[in-house]
Amino acid sequence: MTSTHMIVLPGGGYAAHAPHEAEPVARWLGEIGVQASVFRYPLNVRHPVPLDALRAEIGRRRAAGAQRIGLIGFSAGGHLAGLAALAPGAAPGESVDFAVLGYAITSMETETYRPARLILLGEDASPRLRRSTSLDALVTPQSPPFFVWHTAEDAYVPPEHTYRLASALAASGVPHAVHMFTHGPHGLGLAEDAGEAASWTTLATAWIHEQAPPPG
Repeated sequence: MTSTHMIVLPGGGYAAHAPHEAEPVARWLGEIGVQASVFRYPLNVRHPVPLDALRAEIGRRRAAGAQRIGLIGFSAGGHLAGLAALAPGAAPGESVDFAVLGYAITSMETETYRPARLILLGEDASPRLRRSTSLDALVTPQSPPFFVWHTAEDAYVPPEHTYRLASALAASGVPHAVHMFTHGPHGLGLAEDAGEAASWTTLATAWIHEQAPPPG
């Protein structure tokens, strides 16, 4: 039987860890039969420090017996999840099997939550650095499957971020699901009582079970 573990990466603009995107998400994953843990990656540090820390955590989870690793990240945590899933340079034990991104920062080249970009890349980041930390630039036909969701009203991370990533995934033939909900602010987390957007967890449950069939 395949052992799957999901790592939860809360958002917070690379300056904080949003509590409602941490343990509540891990509890929800447990309720749908998926082992999960929260990883509080380093804050207020430059790239690639958070990525290196997450890769080390993935390696620890694999060493502890996880055969499949999934990531679920929100906002800046979604950006980090995407980097770990897509960026070259991971060791063999640091690979990611699938990823779930909620209202994620995916591009460092377009309009986004500027404080997060300044923390991660600095004021004078080169075009090359901004490109190399943009998820759409890192997709290849070998990339793992993605589930991506966003709201069209997001004022902090425009929905263009999800469209850019989705277009890149489609162009490379990478399996993916994309859900854009009409209403809702940035930072919904599990989106309970948030109208249509609340359905993302139901949609994601079915998708996650495709990637990681529940035991039994």
